[in-house]
Amino acid sequence: MLARSRAACDRLVVGLNSDASVKRLKGEARPIQNEDARATVMASLASVDLVVVFGEDTPIELIRAIKPDVLTKGADYARDEVVGAEIIDSYGGEVRLIDLEEGHSTTATVARISESEKS
Repeated sequence: MLARSRAACDRLVVGLNSDASVKRLKGEARPIQNEDARATVMASLASVDLVVVFGEDTPIELIRAIKPDVLTKGADYARDEVVGAEIIDSYGGEVRLIDLEEGHSTTATVARISESEKS
């Protein structure tokens, strides 16, 4: 997804939920890795130019602040579910839904680990 997002823009800025935000959204057992570790890994990827950690539950304030020309989101979302789409639309930017690779989400990885531990 990140490589495809990078292909759609000149610079890829990744908004990363803070630990507190992930915990509120996903539950007490998350995140699996802390925000520093997640940001370090994300920033080390060739596709990624900058990582910004945000503490809110959505990246709406980050989107307002940086005003990206292109906003990408996984295609597991409908366009009308993309946080910030209306902001991007207001100044003529583009919202792109990017196809995901099956089975690569953290949720899927945790589920596989849990299943293997039961065996």
